[in-house]
Amino acid sequence: MTDIRETAPTATSPAAPALRAAVERGLPTTIADLCSLVRIPSVSWDAFDALQVGASADAVAALVRDLGVFESVEIKRAGIPGGTELGHPAVLATRAARNGRPTVLLYAHHDVQPPGQDADWDSNPFEPTVRGDRLYGRGAADDKAGVLTHIASIRALVEVQGPDFDLGLALFIEGEEEFGSRSFVTFLEENRESLRADAIVVADSNNWDIDTPALTTALRGNVTFRLTVRTLDHASHSGMFGGAVPDAMMAAVRLLDSLYAEDGSVAVAGLTSIDVPTPDYSVGQLRLETGLSDGVSPIGHGSVLSRIWSQPAITITGIDAPSVANASNTLTPAVTVRISTRIAPGQPADEAFRALETHLHAKAPFGARIDIDDVDTGEAFLVDTGGWAVTETRSAMAEAWGMRPVDIGVGGSIPFIADLVRVFPDAQILVTGVEDPDSRAHSPNESLHLGVFKRAILTEAFLLGRLNERTGS
Repeated sequence: MTDIRETAPTATSPAAPALRAAVERGLPTTIADLCSLVRIPSVSWDAFDALQVGASADAVAALVRDLGVFESVEIKRAGIPGGTELGHPAVLATRAARNGRPTVLLYAHHDVQPPGQDADWDSNPFEPTVRGDRLYGRGAADDKAGVLTHIASIRALVEVQGPDFDLGLALFIEGEEEFGSRSFVTFLEENRESLRADAIVVADSNNWDIDTPALTTALRGNVTFRLTVRTLDHASHSGMFGGAVPDAMMAAVRLLDSLYAEDGSVAVAGLTSIDVPTPDYSVGQLRLETGLSDGVSPIGHGSVLSRIWSQPAITITGIDAPSVANASNTLTPAVTVRISTRIAPGQPADEAFRALETHLHAKAPFGARIDIDDVDTGEAFLVDTGGWAVTETRSAMAEAWGMRPVDIGVGGSIPFIADLVRVFPDAQILVTGVEDPDSRAHSPNESLHLGVFKRAILTEAFLLGRLNERTGS
């Protein structure tokens, strides 16, 4: 792979040396605070204990109050649209700007993914464990390290500038990002004035590698739904009628196969791609970072990163059908699958859903009945990189890492960013993060590289320091 990394000049901000020293002094406390948060199993999915998400919000709010710089620190819940249910608790803290300084909104989330099977972990997922230079545990990287990045950077700013600095701050630590941010839109509307800011830092993304920072400038959108394929009113004996009667499994397999071209790329008319330059990234690097087995070839066409950042992708994430253990010689009447589609930046999610819906109905084999429900969509995102906040962030990254940042796309989705853009159209959005290619977020043995964590905190401390000196836009 071509080395895209460029060393950066040494610190140019007058406050940088003092902020660097403050971050380093505070790092043991920061790591200890992160470990305490990781021990709280704050899984926001319905099947898990909601009280643990509440306990996590309480712990985050205590850390925020201890900073001593916010005029208001609240734990708040908002309603989920379409019903009376409330979302999980979020932490909202505010501090007004003074003397013409900008206001920065810092976002992260304190909820985590389910741990999966304990047997797949090398250590207890909710007992933070250091092995080498990595801290292992569910949420250690995604996204409790993002929470502590905000807290630690503010601590450093307070140590250097004192508690009466002029920069305006809003802190929004969400409690249900991993479960679809169901109450996010309501929360924004109900707290619009408290969240209003000139720049918004979303600490929930990746870096190029453990030595090179990245600013995420493109995110794919998503369309997910449940698809049910039915061919029979009831099950029948496969020996007596197989060969004449199409069962739902056969129809589903044929239908799902129609979603893909021969090279594994998406074959759905109406799903679009964009043409953007990408850094060099070899198939060998892809194999190393994903665990692609020897002998298994990648899919798709174009540069590897264009397939991940700027082309659509379809994944079958679940199938409800008879299990192997319960298999009988039966023609299955219905099969249900979960389809997750990532859509390229520039395509509206509703348009992408219509293209998928049209394709599935048109391609249903043997006249199979198709039902689509439980639809969820999220918009893609492209950053306007021409604003002053992007310039300041790139400079802060270069100071903190000693390497110039790389602009990256991310194949995943952060749908709520589109809501931030809609509600706050004049705010500049900055997507940063603490993860690296080995973090394995959402997977067993999720981990945080402690060197990356330190540099992420330094970056944000430098950014806050720079903005505290800034007037106007």
